[in-house]
Amino acid sequence: MELTSFYFLCFYAAVLILYYIVPVIFKGRGQWVVLLAASVSYYYMAEGGKLLLYPFFASFVTWTLVMVLTKLDKKQIAARRSVLILELFILLGILVGLKYIRFVYVDTISLAVPLGLSFYTFMLLGYFIDVYNGICEPQTNLLKTCLYGMYFPLMTSGPIVKLREGGKQFFERHELEYNNITFGMQRMLWGFFKELVISQRLGKVVDTVYAQDSSYAGIYVWFATACFAFQLYTNFSGCMDIVIGLSETFGLVMPENFRTPFLAKNISEYWRRWHATLGIWMKDNLFYPLLRTKFFMNQAKKFKKKFGKKLGKQLNTWLAMLILWTAVGLWHGGDLKYVIGSGILHWSYIVIGEATLPFFTWLFGEKLHINMEGKAADAFRVIRTFFLVNLGFVFFRASSTGHAIKLLVAGVSTFNITELFNGHIFDLGLDFVEMTVAFVSIAVLIVVSVLQYKMDQKAEADKNYVGPRNVRQLIASKHLILRWAIWFALIMYVILLGEYGPGYSAAEFIYEGF
Repeated sequence: MELTSFYFLCFYAAVLILYYIVPVIFKGRGQWVVLLAASVSYYYMAEGGKLLLYPFFASFVTWTLVMVLTKLDKKQIAARRSVLILELFILLGILVGLKYIRFVYVDTISLAVPLGLSFYTFMLLGYFIDVYNGICEPQTNLLKTCLYGMYFPLMTSGPIVKLREGGKQFFERHELEYNNITFGMQRMLWGFFKELVISQRLGKVVDTVYAQDSSYAGIYVWFATACFAFQLYTNFSGCMDIVIGLSETFGLVMPENFRTPFLAKNISEYWRRWHATLGIWMKDNLFYPLLRTKFFMNQAKKFKKKFGKKLGKQLNTWLAMLILWTAVGLWHGGDLKYVIGSGILHWSYIVIGEATLPFFTWLFGEKLHINMEGKAADAFRVIRTFFLVNLGFVFFRASSTGHAIKLLVAGVSTFNITELFNGHIFDLGLDFVEMTVAFVSIAVLIVVSVLQYKMDQKAEADKNYVGPRNVRQLIASKHLILRWAIWFALIMYVILLGEYGPGYSAAEFIYEGF
């Protein structure tokens, strides 16, 4: 039951009504029970009864081991560590067993993977580790732990929510508020626009060029890859908009997962803007703990002794980052193409960037006297970063590592940029009208992204900034007629130009399998 399907919208409407009626009947109680029942029902309808056991079992194991942990004294280090290892072994064992077994057995074994496996596993592991480190209060109620681990909107594509930061709101009473309902539904509408109007259309171009038997080369490969970048972004961030907006109608604030990533000036900034909650989780629960291990502390001493303090520290950090980025690649899927395209490649970008920064700063700044702080330099950085990200997307979208390499070779085998202007791109699955709709919609997306980017910059530069923090607030500040005209136009745009019809899959989200 996809988030953009008619059946889901009916399901959501019923849950929303019950969510605000139940506490009236039961004297302010029961909202979290409605969410739990809705989560179980959604998972059952989407996956079936057997796969429902996976998130419930993971929640049960985490709750049980948290209860064991709370009964141990902090001085019982060995016992506490044993409980932590057991939690990691069980949850990561299930994750690895279901998701990565094909690394060993290729396609000889096929196991059903439950919806949101990586998301609920990381959320529950993060919660347990926070309790272990004493920075999160333990949740003693098993059913509330299940709600945290199974909250139905998050099961599709996240975001990864920390219990110590935003998880407690699941169990609190939330009053019906006009702003929550309107702003939430506006955010959902924006998500529908991204997914149904842009992502579904661009997918046709991508599927044509990336087909195993296709012979497209040169500019066609790069055009389709750029289309895939926007397809994936509008698909994933569109899902986030729906999830965040839907949650907002419940009075729940979810963390932002995307902050205009294609306007990033370097790869590190890109990952702070793209799937931000995954990056934060990886740093908090893998990268920083790695640096605190005896191995890396000893390695740091060896590096500093041999290469000096600054370079030695960098080398030690890069080594830990190699493990981090390998894990990021593996999180995306049990295939070498993900390890390369979403992991090792991005690690190499960061390492090369940091290693060559002094040289290029000297070359462009001191030798060539180029203004490195100007708008032209920033524009170059944005385009460069987008291109590097696209190289990784070739691996992400290709059917295999070999297929990705074949596409990259095809992309540089011929120079045929004129193909963009002779009408042949309309043979890639979209005719002139459909291609125009796609690019006009992307233009709207870019305008909104730039507006959001500028508002973020103002808020970051001035802590006392009191202006609108997002485009919805900006529109809400306008005249009644103008703001309703904007939202009505967007509704009609989605209804009339959204991709529907026979054989249409209601917006299957690309990250759903992760």
